[in-house]
Amino acid sequence: MSLSVLDPFGAASDPALPTLSLALDPDSVRREFARLPRFSRGRGCSFDLTAIRVTRHKPGRRCLVEYDLDVERDGVREAFTIIGKLRVHRFGKSGYRLLSALWKAGFDDTSEDGILVPEPIGVLPAFHMWMQRKVAGRPAAELLAPGATALARRIAESAHKIHVCRVPPESRHGMKEELGILRECLGRMGQTEPRLRDRLDRLLQACERLGAAVAAPSNTGIHRDFYAHQVIVDGSRLALIDFDLYCEGDPGLDAGNFLGHVTEEALRQWGDPSALHDVEEALEERFVEVSGEAVRGSVKAYAALTLVRHVYLSTRFPERRAFTKDLLSLSEERVSARLSA
Repeated sequence: MSLSVLDPFGAASDPALPTLSLALDPDSVRREFARLPRFSRGRGCSFDLTAIRVTRHKPGRRCLVEYDLDVERDGVREAFTIIGKLRVHRFGKSGYRLLSALWKAGFDDTSEDGILVPEPIGVLPAFHMWMQRKVAGRPAAELLAPGATALARRIAESAHKIHVCRVPPESRHGMKEELGILRECLGRMGQTEPRLRDRLDRLLQACERLGAAVAAPSNTGIHRDFYAHQVIVDGSRLALIDFDLYCEGDPGLDAGNFLGHVTEEALRQWGDPSALHDVEEALEERFVEVSGEAVRGSVKAYAALTLVRHVYLSTRFPERRAFTKDLLSLSEERVSARLSA
């Protein structure tokens, strides 16, 4: 059966991902999928592979591949998509274990609160890839607009659910590591933008003072890359995706990171960093309500530090460079405000 294979990035030729060419070969994919318990004919299941496409590729680092399937189980047919994740020097087992642990910890598709993670499907050792079912819905980034306060509160609740699920992390990320990232980012930017070097140095020093002022957290498991594109909204259901950076850390980092992204998005989309203030306020207040007042300081600090990171990120994307100066000024204001609070 012929099917389309789309690789718009030319990812199959990435020498750092030698198994990717197999993962894009229909015959190899059919053979490996048939070995997964989810699609075993011995369990009354058969499937047709109808399309393969690379949807994301970071050369030398990682790749995302989508597989469209038409599945029949016990006489019932269903069409859905599976996402395969492949990372350099990784075999997929740890990612699959983590997603499975979250699924079993109350994030399955029958959860009463409607907060879930994608269904884990399995690991394909021949591809060094692990699989999850693609969830329905739209990224919260497409829905967060002035007035979207109910969604903001739900997102705060979803972050808190991560923090209390007690799925053991395998690594740790604290303020020391966060400041180390900023030091590296602003140092690189200073090399390429020498006219801004003095301002960047002063900003980094202020960030380090802010980091030192944040109270020692009660660490939990955290997403660590929590922002609006990682939340998929389908009616009243929220699916949380991309737990690649899941670790032990300050729960305020997740809420603060989300808020920093919202502010940056407001600046780019509406030309006003306060355009989504009601959304930010609703998210912060609900997160503090469910997590405790003690977390508010770190939420605000990490929101400011996230904005600082976006100063550097704005120089990495041509379409964002027009916002670098405004982001730098805004970051200086926000960090200074936190230090004087």
